[in-house]
Amino acid sequence: MASAKFASAILVSYLLVLATIHVAGELSPLYYITTCPLAPAIVKREVAKILHINPNLVGGFQRLQFHDCWVNGCDASLLIASTPNNQAEVDAFVNFQLRAIAEIDQIKAAIEAECPNTVSCADIIALAARDATVLSNGPYWPVALGRRDSRRSVAMDADTNLPFPVFPFAVLVQNFAAKGFSAREMIVLSGSHTVGHTHCNGIGPNLYNYTGIDDLTNPNLDPAFAASLKQECPKFNRFNIVNMDSTPNTFDRQYYLKVLANQGAMITDDELIRGPDGSSIVEYLTQPGSTFFAEFADAMAKMSKLSPLLAPAGEIRATCQVIN
Repeated sequence: MASAKFASAILVSYLLVLATIHVAGELSPLYYITTCPLAPAIVKREVAKILHINPNLVGGFQRLQFHDCWVNGCDASLLIASTPNNQAEVDAFVNFQLRAIAEIDQIKAAIEAECPNTVSCADIIALAARDATVLSNGPYWPVALGRRDSRRSVAMDADTNLPFPVFPFAVLVQNFAAKGFSAREMIVLSGSHTVGHTHCNGIGPNLYNYTGIDDLTNPNLDPAFAASLKQECPKFNRFNIVNMDSTPNTFDRQYYLKVLANQGAMITDDELIRGPDGSSIVEYLTQPGSTFFAEFADAMAKMSKLSPLLAPAGEIRATCQVIN
């Protein structure tokens, strides 16, 4: 009995040590083990409720992580609303029609009811992206926690860091390399387009202004597919919605099959098979026995750790869209 109590005490001490790793400036999966142990479960519960109503929001949650972490690190700066004196990241050109921001607020409110002023919006973004992926039949990855929320958000930061949907393969590779990601990881993360939808705003250049030439359609596109896209996205229409593949609510490999068939909706989708080794990587990722799911999980976990804001910097926002 004494040995069992001793072992239990050792385990508790070990967990407490892990939970305080952030003091040394690192993230930890157990960051909230003593301050808000139910936080991950609350996020998962709320994400499940949200996706039950709108299963197409999986892509929205994933995009929030990408568009947040790519700009000055994972600090929830993307969620801050613009003010009369500042155009925030959320209203940058590259962040056209972001989704799931109101849903992050819903999750935040549920956590605030349990643990006020404790869990950052940045951590909620990271957990929600993972949980939404899992709930859409995608892979699981551990999420290290302990991010703080930024007090700065400037639209220009987003427009000078995030890739635009017109980037050619070489520029995409450069953009991802600047954040420490390989060309293969870029192609793997593009697989997030297997869920959700996009707006005609990002598709238009592929149909009506390829390489900057007015009325030029990307000649690489399958002609029937291009004609179909033009029906869904008439010239100058920015707001119509197009599903990224035939199973927009399920995380699978269908997106890569479309890309291989020259049916990439955006220029950046089509470009995945135009660069060195791109076509062979995409073809491999379509295979049922490929490591796509595992590689995607690894890349998302890596992304979630990009230059996180750590204590004592930043703050814990009470409301994700407003600086305290």
